[in-house]
Amino acid sequence: MSLADMLEALQQPLVTVLDTPVSWTEVLGFGSGALCVWLVARQHIANWPIGIANNLFFVLLFTQAGLYADAGLQVVFIALAAYGWWTWTHGGGPGSTSSLPVRRTSRTEWTWLLAAGAVGTLALTLLLDRATDSTVPFWDSLTTALSLMATYGQCRKRLESWWLWIAADVVYVPLYAYKELYLTSLLYVGFMALCVLGLLNWRRDARSREQLVVRAAA
Repeated sequence: MSLADMLEALQQPLVTVLDTPVSWTEVLGFGSGALCVWLVARQHIANWPIGIANNLFFVLLFTQAGLYADAGLQVVFIALAAYGWWTWTHGGGPGSTSSLPVRRTSRTEWTWLLAAGAVGTLALTLLLDRATDSTVPFWDSLTTALSLMATYGQCRKRLESWWLWIAADVVYVPLYAYKELYLTSLLYVGFMALCVLGLLNWRRDARSREQLVVRAAA
């Protein structure tokens, strides 16, 4: 079987939800995405290879649905996953073998993250509006920018990255339902619940680390 045949098979309907066919791609994206977020919440290194598989499924799904920014975003996610995989195992420093600790996002990081997010949203909206047949250029661009901001925070284990993911999911759920990707929309409802779990877990770890620093300084 050729690669083209495999890709075509993945796009074939598997089940029907609310009178809308759901493809193998969407089902596999659902499963791998849920597993990935659960692993991130538990700070398990396996989230990165699972996440890369999830990104590949969503490239196909979003291209077919006309969500071009989201499709392109998956390619960026794959590159960021490689970076995140390395930082989680090496502590973010050359020659380091310690795991990366959970930290809070600094004011400087917030400043450039918000600036980059605003510029990215505007630029992508103009690009999608003028160069594609996208029916949701602003919302596609906004979720892309929020997801990239959140992924950076996830790679660096910044606690507030979970709030950025929650903000993105709040938009993703109705956006995917509008595009009749009902299973994916449901997946992102689950993502929000997992994001809350991740936020609580990472907050507990950050507070424990802060307390150890205070005790060491006393």
